[in-house]
Amino acid sequence: MHHIHVGHRSVFYREQGEGPPVVLLHGFLCDSRAWEPQLRDLSDRYEVVAWDAAGAGASDDPLETFTITDWAEDLARLLDALTLEEAHIVGLSWGGLVAQAFVGRYPSRVRSLVLSDTYAGWKGSLPADAVEKRLARCLAESELAPAELVERWVPMEFFTEDVSDEVTSTMADIVSGFHPLGFRLMARSLAENDTMSLLSTIRVPTLLLWGESDQRSPLEVAERFRDAIPDAELAVIPAAGHVSNMEQPDLFTSHVRRFLWSSLSA
Repeated sequence: MHHIHVGHRSVFYREQGEGPPVVLLHGFLCDSRAWEPQLRDLSDRYEVVAWDAAGAGASDDPLETFTITDWAEDLARLLDALTLEEAHIVGLSWGGLVAQAFVGRYPSRVRSLVLSDTYAGWKGSLPADAVEKRLARCLAESELAPAELVERWVPMEFFTEDVSDEVTSTMADIVSGFHPLGFRLMARSLAENDTMSLLSTIRVPTLLLWGESDQRSPLEVAERFRDAIPDAELAVIPAAGHVSNMEQPDLFTSHVRRFLWSSLSA
């Protein structure tokens, strides 16, 4: 683990490999450990960076006023600290919302974009009553003890019923380290943002990578992304739920590898 200082906060990240930079952005209740298969398997050709977003993992909590724009600015500072002018950005679930905010603010710094099992914000992807229920649930459950939160979220919210015990155990360990404040702020950012109007302005190569059985962000959300982002490619991962990179890591990574190669060759 490495870290940078952002004011009085520390933002931690993992880094492996050499080559074109690929930055991995995790979802809520997760941290950089969720990307372990990709850190390992992509680092043969790429410099792979996976952060712990502010309010997650080893990173410090931000202020209560933190928004998705602030996370995008943290990402810009991380790239600056690593002296990376641009990078391939991979965002899963809430991390995909950060990726969208970042490409909206810094389009020239994004070489290509992978959006996986994500949303145009809950506000932009789900009915209003579903958004209200999700936010209320997250705010209430942020006060639970880690073991009780794990019981409610792992594996049913993240994976299919056929997920391996090893993956379930890994996710349980990750969720056990959740930050109550970070969880609340990330849930609020999903509930308050609608990025549908932004999607049509994305001009970088974009891969949409979705678990076939994702119940939190179903395939109809992916199809709206495909229709909105110019020339976006949609690839569906069978036998995978919401956190498809962990449930089917080999398939997920092979799609990303193929896409990165085609982006670099373009």
